[in-house]
Amino acid sequence: MNKKVAIQDLGFQDYKKTWEYQETLFQEIVDLKIKNRRQGTTLNTPNHFLFVEHPHVYTLGKSGNIDNLLVDEKQLAEKGAKFYRINRGGDITYHGPGQIVGYPILDLDNFFTDIHKYLRFLEEMVILTLAEYGLKGERSEGETGVWLDVGTPYVRKICAMGVRASRWVTMHGFALNINADLGYFDHMIPCGIQDKAVTSLNVELGKSDVDMEQVKPKLLKHFAALFEAELIQQKARV
Repeated sequence: MNKKVAIQDLGFQDYKKTWEYQETLFQEIVDLKIKNRRQGTTLNTPNHFLFVEHPHVYTLGKSGNIDNLLVDEKQLAEKGAKFYRINRGGDITYHGPGQIVGYPILDLDNFFTDIHKYLRFLEEMVILTLAEYGLKGERSEGETGVWLDVGTPYVRKICAMGVRASRWVTMHGFALNINADLGYFDHMIPCGIQDKAVTSLNVELGKSDVDMEQVKPKLLKHFAALFEAELIQQKARV
């Protein structure tokens, strides 16, 4: 099993371009797994973890309801936002400036073959990171992601998640609000869940701005510990 994970920080990048790059990495792993099976070889499959920040964009998962997007194409254009139907699970979500988006593209055969456990580990990575800022991140039963004040009238979501997996290879991932413009969440029903608010780390800490570059190493530290992974920094290829 190959527990090395190549880390690339793509910086500020268009959603569609990043999605296509994910697909390329994903398919390379799947193709190698198929080749190994057909030829009886044991070539190690690679693992990747992409960090990125996107311009304003709304994405709808394959099981999502378009009615959860509350603006039309003209209004999207006026707000400088794009919209894509994509191949992850989950409903609608928003990505934009001030948000850390992480895309682990892993061969789970290198770690464990359990999608439920995979999602819980991604949540735990965020929960442990928030704890370093004095915040108690929590899970909400039946709702993937990380929340604050679960079980109270003030429950609010700080991290959304949605993944795709095929042949135990993952793509897509999580979006953690750091300095996000929360007004953009007003134009959708986040993840199709009504009557629950969305928040951002800077709001919770009472700051105008949180250094995103200080959050990323914390996320990676907890990711490496949970997945027992060896992280290898790579130059971005996009």
